[in-house]
Amino acid sequence: MTPTSYDALPHGLLAELEIAGLDPRALYAGILAALAEDLPEELGGEDVTSLATIAADAHGTGDFAAREPGVVAGLTLATLVFHVVMGDDVVVSDRLADGTPVEPGDVVMRVAGPTRGLLTAERTALNYASHLSGIATATAAWVRALDGTSARVLDTRKTLPGYRALQKYAVRCGGGVNHRFSLADRAMVKDNHVIAAGGVVPAFHAVRTAHPDLRVEVEVTDLDQLHELLEVGCEEILLDNMSTDVMAQAVRITAGRASLEASGGLTLERAREVAETGVDFISVGALTHSVQVFDIGLDLQDRPSPA
Repeated sequence: MTPTSYDALPHGLLAELEIAGLDPRALYAGILAALAEDLPEELGGEDVTSLATIAADAHGTGDFAAREPGVVAGLTLATLVFHVVMGDDVVVSDRLADGTPVEPGDVVMRVAGPTRGLLTAERTALNYASHLSGIATATAAWVRALDGTSARVLDTRKTLPGYRALQKYAVRCGGGVNHRFSLADRAMVKDNHVIAAGGVVPAFHAVRTAHPDLRVEVEVTDLDQLHELLEVGCEEILLDNMSTDVMAQAVRITAGRASLEASGGLTLERAREVAETGVDFISVGALTHSVQVFDIGLDLQDRPSPA
């Protein structure tokens, strides 16, 4: 297979990805790497099963359908996969917008083109869409659990290496909020930093001195540390592994002087209880580090017809 060059891809599709906060060139490179896993050059770079069973002139149409209720994400990227494999020979239609809630049986997008190409691209497209839809679906469940409270669900840096931008995009599709993207765009003082600096206040002052214009969040494990930080003007504080009662006390003590993030082994079953303490954010590493893939399938017509 000879992949479509980046410059020959649909400009509107690339623009759509860019508007979504994604880097189209990086995604293109990722797709090429994913396709190389299925089509290794050292083994000929061919889909041997499709070449053996499907006529070269066969064309087909297939539906991407949801097998369960949830929220879809990654369909734009799945569309890009088909264009990388088949260029303008594929037509993608009826594609739902990323972030759309779906029910079992809903068609989320339709593809038509050379049948060999459809099947060659199928798994890579599904891998992207199923994984990202799983994250969006899990995030939406947390958003529903927090409905009616002032708390928002946050993601973390517990992402698959190389997939952070995509996974955080899927969180946004599910209605969640992105925390920092890297170690450079925002300071996050954790327990090990506190130990190294000699306390929460010295750690906060050290970061504030080094980076006066950067957002700084400091993790606390007890109310004494919270008091110390509030006295020196820290405006973003993470409450680590605290009980619900202690978090409620933290909210009363803070009285709006800082935003509070609850973190540490929180479960969906506890979500509402924690949100009702009045914290501003609940961070959930499980949104990205242990998500269950969303079940999407591609169903081709029984008898592909010649072009």
